[in-house]
Amino acid sequence: MVTLSEIANYLNARASGGQTGKLATAVGAFNASVTHDSRRAMPGGIFVAITGAQADGNQFVGEAAKRGAIAIISEQPRPEEYKGVWLQVGNAREGLARAASIVHDHPSRKLALVGLTGTNGKTTTAYLVNSIFAAAGKKTAVMGTIGYRIGNESVDSEFTTPEASETQNFLRRAVDAGVTHAVMEVSSIALEMHRADELEFAAAGFTNLTQDHLDFHGTMENYFAAKKKLFDGTIGKRPKRSILNLDDPRGAELKEICGATALTYALDAEADVTTTERHFGLDGLRFIASTPAGELEISSPLVGRPHAYNSLCAIGIGLALGFDRDTIARGINQCGGVAGRFERVSADSDDITVVVDYAHTPDALVNVLNSIRAAQLPKAGKQTIPGRILTVMGCGGDRDRTKRPVMGEVSARLSDLVIATSDNPRSENPVMILNDVRIGLDRVTQNYELIVDRREAIFRAITLAKPNDVVLIAGKGHETYQVLPTGKIHFDDREVAREALAERRAKLG
Repeated sequence: MVTLSEIANYLNARASGGQTGKLATAVGAFNASVTHDSRRAMPGGIFVAITGAQADGNQFVGEAAKRGAIAIISEQPRPEEYKGVWLQVGNAREGLARAASIVHDHPSRKLALVGLTGTNGKTTTAYLVNSIFAAAGKKTAVMGTIGYRIGNESVDSEFTTPEASETQNFLRRAVDAGVTHAVMEVSSIALEMHRADELEFAAAGFTNLTQDHLDFHGTMENYFAAKKKLFDGTIGKRPKRSILNLDDPRGAELKEICGATALTYALDAEADVTTTERHFGLDGLRFIASTPAGELEISSPLVGRPHAYNSLCAIGIGLALGFDRDTIARGINQCGGVAGRFERVSADSDDITVVVDYAHTPDALVNVLNSIRAAQLPKAGKQTIPGRILTVMGCGGDRDRTKRPVMGEVSARLSDLVIATSDNPRSENPVMILNDVRIGLDRVTQNYELIVDRREAIFRAITLAKPNDVVLIAGKGHETYQVLPTGKIHFDDREVAREALAERRAKLG
């Protein structure tokens, strides 16, 4: 088991106040645990005091010590009253990542670990990659927005990418459970906050970059700079292979950084992995993937052009990791979709189509609405008239306000009717959020309604729909809750939509 002295050396930490002797005497009591949450401090463990936006971890050193922590990692010098082991570092978040990595014996080195970053598409791509692993008979682990899973054991997730201590602990558990291949979503915020430091990736994928998280990053350049850290070695070693979307201009920039390790994909640009004979309809994806290893025939239940990008990225990752074409194609084709990602909740017998999607950025809304419109186009030799698109959408509170008018505008431009409603207003007044969305709606059309209550908005859209119409319920996707100023409540768009559809069926007889 690693010792506190070895941890101190790995962190290049200074043992404050003549603590060197205590490092040796504390070895027997050290239990090889590390946390940034004083409530989770364990007897014989390490507590890392991080200064965050809401609180300073140094204020909770006493609580961690009461719970049995025998060592503290902090940017601050040791307080005179604290008598335990105190390791002073230049950056506590980096210290957390390095300490967690060595404490858990660098689990990412023992896995074929895939990291995915980008504004949209990370979750679906992660599930496609995991499906390829499964098709190859590998035991897998997945970490991302919808949840974390080791083999068949699943837990809900609070963050797309958790703090470094939790990530390293998760990967250690995965290795101990016999997992050989793992895939995780790596958010820009996680990269900026050192949560992915010390992870060694067999492959890293870039999906795209569009407006999101500007409340945190400030500018698109800062946003991209954070994403770039997954590829340029800032967080540790560079990925062994990088799979990059060349239809996004940032993909070319990353290719310059990655050099010979890059494998590219695109639908429009020239790339290593691309498509021919495309069909992207409401009935799924049908295309031939052209790759350096030869052609793959894809027949997937996933819907829309964005999922074609996700599939190409997953194909590239499969090739980069050495899987054969048949295994990759089987993995893509057997992946039945991801909760809340273009999830159809209406039945075949319904006279309308109702889709729930996690789209919560302007680009994601454009993609899903364009996919619906393209899938509705009359087919050769058929005279079917496409129905309307009715969109239920909103914007989250306590998040980037600048995208709200943009989301309102693209919704109005690409829909026949928009019903703007609450998403997760959090601490904000939902009416004020809708006023921001309304600015964009008014740029395009007056054909919209504002309904604060999300349940009422969903029922309204499904009631107003006419035969052959498509109702898109955007923004929350897989989420089973709504965060209101008054607290968190159970709310699932899919459940509410099914209730509204049942009522519609009853009225139609």
